[in-house]
Amino acid sequence: MTALAGRKREVRAAVLEARQRGERVGLVPTMGALHAGHVSLIRTAREENAFVVVSIFVNPTQFGPGEDFERYPRPLGDDLEICRQEGVDLVFAPTPEEMYPEGFATTVHVAGLTAKMCGAARRGHFDGVATVVAKLFGIVAPDAAYFGEKDAQQLAVIRRMAADLDLAPEIRACPLVRDADGLATSSRNRYLAPEERARALVLSRALAEARQALADGERDASRLARSVRRRIEEADGVALEYVAVADPDTLEDIQRVGRQVLVAVAATVGATRLIDNILVRNLGS
Repeated sequence: MTALAGRKREVRAAVLEARQRGERVGLVPTMGALHAGHVSLIRTAREENAFVVVSIFVNPTQFGPGEDFERYPRPLGDDLEICRQEGVDLVFAPTPEEMYPEGFATTVHVAGLTAKMCGAARRGHFDGVATVVAKLFGIVAPDAAYFGEKDAQQLAVIRRMAADLDLAPEIRACPLVRDADGLATSSRNRYLAPEERARALVLSRALAEARQALADGERDASRLARSVRRRIEEADGVALEYVAVADPDTLEDIQRVGRQVLVAVAATVGATRLIDNILVRNLGS
């Protein structure tokens, strides 16, 4: 049975009981509007932990002016049903006031990693992410926390934060999940009209072509980036924000691809900002 908690003290009490039973605790942080990507995280957490907590919190501190905080989907009833079906033990769905009480004055900032890619366009976004994740780690005190590789920059930021601040959870990365048409799963996909969704497929197709180029031996990062950029910029109704060819751990731009590479893109389709990437490891020379 899945329990629902809105208060930090309720979460701490439930986790303490699990600890007293000798159970390992896993945390899946989300903003709700759960989709197949979230389900994959939950299932991995379920396999590896006796007690699974899913947080559902649309975090206001990671939204900038003019972004979609007010219209971000909040189908809590549907999300709870998914959690029940997946055997989640506890859903933590706090209010903003519970997470950021009056007088709250602390921000977690991870330097370097947050200045590029999505961080360049969304100033302060990753400060909000790092702060809320640090708070969730403090509230839940999980043995492991689960994040998707689709948000590759977020994953790198959280890993750096956890290492720098000696935060306890093991950070578990789970593979990006795609819908049948190839679009990377995202809560924001529901914003897309059918014709916009069709246009958005250029992102995954451009990245698939990059993956094939890597398999065929392409190692020049600038040529790889140009081919992805050209493919996306040729598409109608898609405004490209960036193409990055980088080391997946440091996010540093590279000139020549070695054993591993992250190719990441961000673009706006209609009014919807989307991100996607491919992560390729164990490449030959």
